[in-house]
Amino acid sequence: MVTTNTLGGTFTFPDTDLTVKRMGYGAMQLAGPHVTGPPKDKDAAISVLRTALERGVDHIDTSDFYGPHVTNQIIKDALHPYADDLTIVTKLGARREDSKWLVALSRQELIDGLHDNLRNLGLERMNVVNLRVGPPLSPADASIEEPMTVLAELQQQGLIEHIGLSTVTARQIEEGQKIAPVVCVQNEYNIAKRADDALIASLAKQGIAYVPYFPLGGFTPLQASALDEVAKELGSTPMIVALAWLLGHSPNLLLIPGTSSVKHLEENLSAAELVLPKEMVEKLDAIGAAA
Repeated sequence: MVTTNTLGGTFTFPDTDLTVKRMGYGAMQLAGPHVTGPPKDKDAAISVLRTALERGVDHIDTSDFYGPHVTNQIIKDALHPYADDLTIVTKLGARREDSKWLVALSRQELIDGLHDNLRNLGLERMNVVNLRVGPPLSPADASIEEPMTVLAELQQQGLIEHIGLSTVTARQIEEGQKIAPVVCVQNEYNIAKRADDALIASLAKQGIAYVPYFPLGGFTPLQASALDEVAKELGSTPMIVALAWLLGHSPNLLLIPGTSSVKHLEENLSAAELVLPKEMVEKLDAIGAAA
């Protein structure tokens, strides 16, 4: 369910009392280069987090494999004890070794990963845990019954409030829903990468949130002449326009753009106030069709 408010309005996760503003914050860039090790300036990272909350952000996406451990420890240093209305979402299913991203979907890896998140964040229970399946950015349509069952058991133990899925197909979502309720899905999606259009529409009908990662292109920033033209006409920037397009594209989209800069944070959040005229939306829609 969506209601109108600041930061793009609010979204209530299905069959829960958990409501968040649609514009959140992704913590991956708080770690060092290539999401490895500590940041160059920890005080700046702390400032970004505190400014995000001051601006009304109530939804932070993180994972203990960022760094590893780094982003969660910074979040704890910056924000603990947490505001009652702050929702922290993490991911399980991967691990870091020598800067590599490795699959970690065994029973023990998932259990250990959850406890790492809880310890480094200073929490007794996670608000939302996404089971990240992969590989690495595109889903492979294998069964998720075993890892999903582990998360469902951890939920029954009271260590997880809600479960989401990441880097998955529609069939995997359906399989997961038979084991435990799924409140959100996190896949790669942006104005140029639109493979999940049908999935987003299907999830919207079910009231399930879709949280696009790499909403601005990730390690390869978005580039499109139409994006540049619309931004120039509106006196904005291509990245702000790309975020505004996402907010307007479907009411179940929640955004978690990440940055290690307060300036860029402010720019990202300003996308919630940008209204795109219909003719410009149609022009931007064509970017995905041409990709």
